[in-house]
Order: sequence, then C-alpha cells, then structure tokens
Amino acid sequence: MSPFAGKTYWIVGASEGLGRELAQQLSDEGAALILSARNRDRLERLAKELPKARAVPMDVTDMESVHNALAEAGEIDGLVYNAGAYDPMKATAWDSEVALKMLEVNFTGAMRVLGAVVPGLVEKGQGDITLIGSLAGYRGLPASVGYSASKSALISLAETMRFDLKGTGVVVRVVNPGFIKTRLTEKNEFKMPMLMTPEAAATRVRKAMEKRRFRTDFPAPFSWVIRTIDLLPDFIVYRGK
Repeated sequence: MSPFAGKTYWIVGASEGLGRELAQQLSDEGAALILSARNRDRLERLAKELPKARAVPMDVTDMESVHNALAEAGEIDGLVYNAGAYDPMKATAWDSEVALKMLEVNFTGAMRVLGAVVPGLVEKGQGDITLIGSLAGYRGLPASVGYSASKSALISLAETMRFDLKGTGVVVRVVNPGFIKTRLTEKNEFKMPMLMTPEAAATRVRKAMEKRRFRTDFPAPFSWVIRTIDLLPDFIVYRGK
C-alpha cells in the first residue's frame, strides 16, 4: 500500500512545473490534495483532473492570504513548500524590487506558511514537511543575487527545524534539485547541465517523501560537483576574482 494513500497533502506552488507533476503523482498514489498558488484558473483546471483535489488560491507574500488559505484547507497530514521565484541577476545589475520578491516567495513565504502550519502538526503529534530548496543554495553563485541567498536561507531553516522537531512526530526534509525545465529556467541564457524534466524531478521528490531521510540532492553527479565546490577553500573558488 502506498504511504500516501488516505493522507491529505497541501502543495504550495502547485499550478505548474514541478508542483503540478508532483500533485499528479501523489494523486496517483491515493493522496487527497490541497493545491495552492496565486493562479486560480490553473489550480482549478488541475483540481478537475485529479479525483481528490481542491484548489485553494494563496499568495505566500501576504499573511492574511496564508491564514485564510489554511482555514480553507483544513486538517492536513503533510505540506510541500514548492513556491518559487527566480530571475537571473548580477550584483552589477542590482534590482532591489526583483531581488526582494525572490526572497519574499522563496524564503519569507515559507516562514509565513510554516508558522501557520507547524504548531497544528506539533499539537497533533504527527506530520510531514517537505521543503523544495535548490542546489544553488549551497554556495553563492554568479548572477544569482536574491535566488541563491533565499534558497540558502531555506536550507538553513530546514536544518534548524529538523533539530527542533525531533521527537514531536513531525518529519522535516529538504529536497534540493538542480536545473528543471520550467518557465523560470527558460530565463537562463547559458547551457544548464543535466537539465531535468518536471516529471523526472517530481519522481525524485516523491521518492524522497517516502523516506525519513533529511536531505536529498539531485541529479548526481551534478549535485556532487556543487557540494564539492562548497567544501573548497575560498582562495581556490575566488582565484583571480
């Protein structure tokens, strides 16, 4: 029997790409779904395709919207935070409005949603939380003002939660993908190594959710390269800079 059958998962960032594919896979496994994002039309179209799904539009940058969505969602067994914003940006072409928007969606939005959800799961004594980070969160990378910082903060948050929620019955994990073919990565003008389809990435996330393991990075060996760079001394990484 599927570990997802009979459970209710709230997917934040479900309207397209990875979130949409993950919703379809969890539905196939027998899960009931609460689907959230800002785009009501896309959510409702997806909800109609799935047997046990409800569309609950939400703006993660608005606390009132988050609380209203939680009230509408009702009791849940698990949360997947997949909301994401991305724009390539160099420090020499700084756009504070765009950079702050990325932080508001990728990190501060997660803080709002988790702050609303975690107390209820702790009180219930069980729950499952999956945060979708990024390999870009392991190191400040070129042309990633806003994005790398927000994903690094999300990974750090997940690490703290894993410590603090030990023994509560609430499982926390972070999943860090590489490049996934979506409307966001279409903004990149460089060749993206080991670019994955949303379907393949969703399969990796779903398999990670079947385990209690804290961290899942993919795809290999690209993830190994990123983690190795993170371990190199600064004088090598920034040589000639």
